[in-house]
Parts: sequence; C-alpha cells; structure tokens
Amino acid sequence: MSKTLVIVESPTKAKTLKKFLGKDYIVESSVGHIRDLPANAAEIPAAYKKEAWSRLGVNVEDEFKPLYIVQPAKKKKIAELKALLKQVDRVLLATDEDREGEAISWHLVEVLQPKVPYQRMVFHEITKKAILEAIDDVREIDQPMVEAQESRRILDRLYGYEVSPILWRKIKPRLSAGRVQSVATKILVDRERARMRFREAEYWDLVAQFTPTTGEGKGKEFEARLVTLGGKRIASGKDFDPDTGQLKRDDVELLTSEAAKALRARLEDGTFNVISAEERPFTRSPAPPFTTSTLQQEGNRKLRFDAKRTMRAAQRLYENGYITYMRTDSVTLSTQAIDLARAAVEDMYGSDFLPDQPRQYKGKTQNAQEAHEAIRPAGETIAPVEDIQRLLGADEGKVYELIWKRTIACQMKDAKGRRMALKVGDQEGSVQAVFQANGSVIDFPGFLRAYVEGSDDPEAALSDKETILPPVAQGDDVAAKGIEAEEHHTSPPARLTEATLVKTLEEEGIGRPSTYASIIDTILRRDYTFKKGSALVPTFTAFAVVSLMEQHMSHLIDPGFTASMEQSLDAISRGDDEMLPYLRKFYTEGLGIHPGLKPMLDKNVEDIDPRTVCSIPIGKNESGEEVIVRVGRYGPFLQRGETTAPIPDETAPDEVTISFAEELLAAKAKGDEPLGHHPDNQLPIYVKTGRYGPYVQLGEQTDDKKEKPKMVSLLKGMTVDDVDLETAIALASLPRNLGDDGDGNEILAYNGRYGPYIKRGADTRSLAAEDNLLTVTKERALELLAEEKKGGRRTSAPEPMKVFENVEGHEGVVVKLFKGRYGPYVSDGDVNASLPRDMEDPLSLTIAHALELLDVQREKKGKKKKVSKKAAKKPAAKKAAKKAAKKAAAKTTAAKKATSKKAASKKAATSKKKASKKATSKKAAGTDDA
Repeated sequence: MSKTLVIVESPTKAKTLKKFLGKDYIVESSVGHIRDLPANAAEIPAAYKKEAWSRLGVNVEDEFKPLYIVQPAKKKKIAELKALLKQVDRVLLATDEDREGEAISWHLVEVLQPKVPYQRMVFHEITKKAILEAIDDVREIDQPMVEAQESRRILDRLYGYEVSPILWRKIKPRLSAGRVQSVATKILVDRERARMRFREAEYWDLVAQFTPTTGEGKGKEFEARLVTLGGKRIASGKDFDPDTGQLKRDDVELLTSEAAKALRARLEDGTFNVISAEERPFTRSPAPPFTTSTLQQEGNRKLRFDAKRTMRAAQRLYENGYITYMRTDSVTLSTQAIDLARAAVEDMYGSDFLPDQPRQYKGKTQNAQEAHEAIRPAGETIAPVEDIQRLLGADEGKVYELIWKRTIACQMKDAKGRRMALKVGDQEGSVQAVFQANGSVIDFPGFLRAYVEGSDDPEAALSDKETILPPVAQGDDVAAKGIEAEEHHTSPPARLTEATLVKTLEEEGIGRPSTYASIIDTILRRDYTFKKGSALVPTFTAFAVVSLMEQHMSHLIDPGFTASMEQSLDAISRGDDEMLPYLRKFYTEGLGIHPGLKPMLDKNVEDIDPRTVCSIPIGKNESGEEVIVRVGRYGPFLQRGETTAPIPDETAPDEVTISFAEELLAAKAKGDEPLGHHPDNQLPIYVKTGRYGPYVQLGEQTDDKKEKPKMVSLLKGMTVDDVDLETAIALASLPRNLGDDGDGNEILAYNGRYGPYIKRGADTRSLAAEDNLLTVTKERALELLAEEKKGGRRTSAPEPMKVFENVEGHEGVVVKLFKGRYGPYVSDGDVNASLPRDMEDPLSLTIAHALELLDVQREKKGKKKKVSKKAAKKPAAKKAAKKAAKKAAAKTTAAKKATSKKAASKKAATSKKKASKKATSKKAAGTDDA
C-alpha cells in the first residue's frame, strides 16, 4: 500500500491535518524554516570564513549566491524527515501559500533531495473538505514566488548588514537598520518632530442652551455652539498653523477671553429664533472582511492587543481549523463563506437585515500575492465563541469573535439615518450671532447591529451615534437658558499607535502586512520607540539614526523609494521581473537616480560626523545659550556650553523643552555641589539626577574607578527639593540596622526594587504604606515579622495554579500550571514551557494550548514526546509491532537490491536536468528586515 508524506510548518497544523487524513498519510512538521543565512560569525562554515563577503552570508562577487546553513536545532528534524521519506511513495509540501511558505517548501526539497515525486499542496483553511480538495489539486513549486522571497531576504541582509555597522560606529552599538524598520522609525520621528515644532494657540467660543417657546418642539431643550459672528466664521483649531500658533487666514473671527465674555454679556438678554432647520438622509456601508492589516488595526483599537499578540492568536485559530489563512491582502469571500454569512444574518437578525444580493468586495492592493481570500471563520458551520475560549484560550476567543462579527456584518444591509442641523440667530440682528446644533438619528441600523468599528459593544455604540434634536421649524422662537464662554487650546499632532502605524505603512505601500508585527517588535526591542499608553514614542536614539540616514543615505529611508522596492519584489513574484538584475542595480549599479548601496556607503561613510548626527537642537535659553540633546553611548543627555545633564529614561522628546532642560541642568549643577559631609566618615553627600531618576551619592568616584561611591535612589514620592542633609544622610545609611531581635539576629531595613522592606536572616516583610523606611523602629519591625508572611519564595515544592488531569481526549496526561520566578509556565514533569508574556489571565489556559506550548519546547530541545500512562501499559503490543516491521523490512531488502541498479541509472539521467535547473534558479527564504 502506497503512503504519502505531508510536510507542514507547525506541530499544531500537523496535529490538525492528522484528524482529516487516513492511515495512508504521514503528517510531519518542519517547525518553520530548516535553513537560512548565517545569523552570526560562529555559524559561517570554516571553508568560507576567510572570504571577504562571508559576513554578509551572500556572495556579492558571484551573482549574489546566498550561503545557506542548516540551523543546528533543525539537524535532528531533517534526519527524521529523511527517515520518513524512505517509507513513502510521494511527498506533499503543505506549507502556507505565500512567499515564505513557498520558500520553505523549496528549501525542504533542496535539503531532503526526495527520490520520490513531490508536489505543492495548498489550502486557505484547515477543514476536512478543504484538505481533501487540496490533495486532489496539487501543483508544482511556484519559482517566481520563491525568487521574490529570496530577493527580499538577500535585499534585507545587504541593507541591514551594510548599514547597521555604520550606526554602531557613528552612534552606538547594538543598533540596526532595515528596509522597512528604518522607514517605520522615520515615520514615528517625523510625527514627534511635528509635536516638537508645535506651538499652542488659544481660542474661545460660546455654547448656549436653548428651549423652543413656540411650535411643535416647545419646551425641549437643546445645545448649540456659536459658528458665525457678523457673517464671519468663528475660528477653530483647524485655522491655526501648528508650527507658529498663528491664524492661517484672515477671514475668520478669533475670539479672545475678553471678547467672548463681553459677547456673552450682550447676548444673555437677547431674543432668538430658528433661522434654518435642515435634514438630510445618510447611508453607511459595512467595512469589507478582514485582511492581515485591518485585523491588526482592529485588534489594537478594540482589544488593546499589539500586532504580535493579535497575529499569534490568529495563527493558533488557523492551525486549529477555525479561521482561514491569516496572512492575506484579499477582501474577497468564497461563495461558501458568503452563503454561510447570509444564512447567519437571516437566522440572527431576520431577513430585513439581509440585502437582496450578496455583497462583493474588491481590494485596493495591486498585487495581493498572499492567500486569495479574506480572513473569515473556516468550515461549513460557525463555531461558538465559547467553544474557542474553552479549547484555545481567552485571546483566541476574542480575536475569533472579532473575525466572526466582521464577516457577518459585511453581508448585512447598509445603515440608514438622518443628519440634522439647526441654526439659531439673535432675533433683532444687532449682534448677528448664529449658533448651530447638529444631530443625527439612525432609522435603520443595518450592519451596525452586529459590528461597529472601534467599539466592543455595538448596541452602546449605536446609542452614542444618535443625538436627537427637537422638531422645530424656521421662524420658531427659542429662549436662551444659559450662555457660557468656553476656552479651547489647539493640540499637537497625535502620536501614532500600532494601529495607525500599520495603517500608514499599508497606505504608503511599505512592507507586507504579514511582517508588520515583527517590524514593530524590532523597533521596540532596538530602543527606537517605547510605549506611552498605546502611543509609540520615538527615542532620541531614533532621532540620531534617522538624522544620519537622512543626511547621508536619504533614499534608503524615503517611503516612496521603499514602496518602489516592494513593487519590484511583487513584479519578481509575478514573473514580470528577474531577481539578479534587480539585486545588481540595488547593490552596485544603482536604481534610476539613486546610487548603488555599496558605492554610496563607501563614498559617504567618512563624511559622517558623529557629533552632528547625534545632536538635536532644542533652542536657546533667555541668556541666548544654545541647549542641545546629544545621544551618547549610555543614553541621551543635555548640553549647554560645558554643562551636561542626563535625560531620564522614557522621557518623550517633545517634553524636552527649554524650561524642562533648564530644570535638569540646574539640578545637575546643584548635584555637583555637596549638601554637606557624612558625620561618621566626612565623605561628601550629593543629590544627583541620572537616567534612572534622582539619587543620593555618598563619596566620589576615584580616578582608578576601583572604588565606586555608594548610590541610593530616593524613596517613592520624593523629589530632589525634598532632600536636605539630614534626609540624605539617612538615605545614604540604608540599609538601616534596627537592632537585635533578642536572639542575636540583626533586623535590617532596606529600600528594595519593589519597595521598602525589613529582613531578619532569610525572613523578610514588606513595610506597610503608613511605615516610613527612614524612621521605622525595631518594635514595629518585630510586629511585622510576627505576622504571617504574604507570598514570598518557597523552599518546598511550589503549588500548581492549575492541574490538567484525565481531560477528555487527553487521558493519562498530567500537565500543571505554575507561577514561576520569570512568569507562569506549564510542565508535564519532563519539559517546561513559558506562557506568552502578554497572556493576561494564565488561568484561562486550556489543555490544548498547554500541550502545544510543550510540543514546541520539546521540538526545540530535541526530546521525544512523553507517552501517556495509558499508552505505556501496552509494551507487548508495541514490541510485536516492532518485530513485524523488522520482518517486513527484511523481505523488501532483496527487492530493493534488485532495483537499485535501475534506480541508479535513472538518477544519473535526471541529475543533469537538476543541475541545469539549479544553475538558472537560485531560490531561498528568510525573514523581513535585519
């Protein structure tokens, strides 16, 4: 009986496919890529170490041939796959149908060299129907897609490995540059620069409470705002230049505080009537189903998930068969999906919410080269959200619900309503003041009943969208019940969040949506940005990197140039362009007006002045002295003449104003002068401010740096101004010795990482909020030590937070969830696996998710899967099966020998063809950005 080996990327996907395929199929995972370019010098084979190009991992001297190495952790996996190849008659490469998946399949063929037929098996959802259809519709490896992926991998390696060393030399170590990450960083820096240039402006207006005194709306109060005065529109925030704070136009009326209050006084006793009452219908259509980009954006807006967390949940949903492929640019839906969604709409909301014809969506992406359908629930039925949460976890349940609602909503009717505008003027016209009130009514909610973008609760969002105005007509009299003058200030441009950065990158055509999560993760890890709430704040290091690249390699950081590179890669994937000519142009010859990377860097690198690119001018103080932020090897610092001061970590660049800088410089100058001397040793005591905040320093740094002065951070809530000599001496004396407990044990008071605490031997207790570390007594310490300890490290075996035992479908398996020193983890007694860091509720972990985490960790460590107790009770059956297999193998040995000569001749005949193909098609794989 013939057998087929099906190779997928992940153990979870392999497990899911096994459910649908019979005994004639062996399903195994490659656990991602099996080879790649060398990650560091240690991975470069000895034969190539002396080559000038070896550090790049790409032979730029010989048609950009990549130097691929098998990752050490994958050698055992390759051996397992080769062993399985001997047992089968056919191989199906079932990796994802995108460039990355295509490349993984190509690498598998290159490394495994199967002697049996092999083909590509592709699918967009992991359901029985989809898998069986995919087996009947196999194809060859798509070489243009492989070339596009290899081009991108080589391009990113050349960009990253040639530019990054310049950043190390001119700015500081451990920085990196990348085709997409550098442009993403520039986008964040440009927004912060706009915030730094911003000058606030003040403007006023009036808001009135009106009540109709005649007509149908009599007695129904409404609010209106002043919009024109004497025929001129009242100035609002949009009328000011953000860089100067001045009005951009002179045809608007700017109300100052005095003018607004005077106008209010004139209008308070006036009479008013309705000038106009307009009502216009509106229609709003549903958004298309999710693509990778829009899913990441909505995951961030609605669930407060970062892109990485959203994609991790989506990956697990896909691999377990609950959604279609989650890396896609397409917004189209299959006929089956549309029928399923329409049936769900009719069942849940009734036929009134179902359009007569199915809705069809067309994407704007020029080359949607990923999967060919939007992200939607997979299969012929929609799984309940509760089942997803129970089987996979809370994150997966939330993301699935988002996908499910969006899919349903996209096949519902438009929302319809009316927008109203009432204008009220002073009746006598002496002031010519016109107020306006806006309202809206939703007459038919349509798709809004199921899904409102950016809102978790569609019903609440619907009510928020309605502002009902009273039924009034032109000429109706209204009375002013109260008029107030309101102050307003213009706001700087909002910082980008993950959602808005993803949206910007996609709109600019930069990178692929499937790489955005890793790009954002990279710029966070490289200290180019940090999060303040949900906003992404660029660091001064990012400013220096962007400044260097703008001044000396501007096109590499230009969004338009980067987008054109993406278009070229798309052209290669379609077969419209070739890999080698493009790589030559990029690296040596030049692209259009832009020089090649190598000659440009060779020419410009010596012109880069580190002091210039690492300097960010802030402005001049009242004395005319220039204040500059400099990016140093150990962090940013301020400089004014010869005076310097460190900038505390995670200070947003737009917060570093002249006044803020002067405060830090003054604090630094104050810190250079001692408060006094310690009475016991006469060492000077200083109050200083460093990158981690203010601290007390006892003594000075010696010239040979062998002896470091004692440094103690200020207590929580303390400021530099709170510290006098007495307080500084007390802080410098920490830890305090409170005395003997009566049994010869010292009691010490410490200021620890997590707050003040006392310690006696190995026994510790945190101080209460009302306790003062500097004055706490021995008596109080003994009281705390006498209390039962709350938490703390255990010397005995830790108690599990949760135990999975004899769960249906996993009988004989025991998995425990523990709270570890570095976070929660699961263990089966053989392997430990940490939970994802952003998993909010560890107790929501399911047995399926726990086993998946353990399987991945086991693959990494090269350990065999732990056999359940139930399976372990049948050694006799296992032994018998082994014996039978050995006997069968012996019978086939003779047959194999008889055909080996025939196979050898056949191999020789085909080897020339293979060699020819290899000479003209060098394809590979990798990850976006260095």
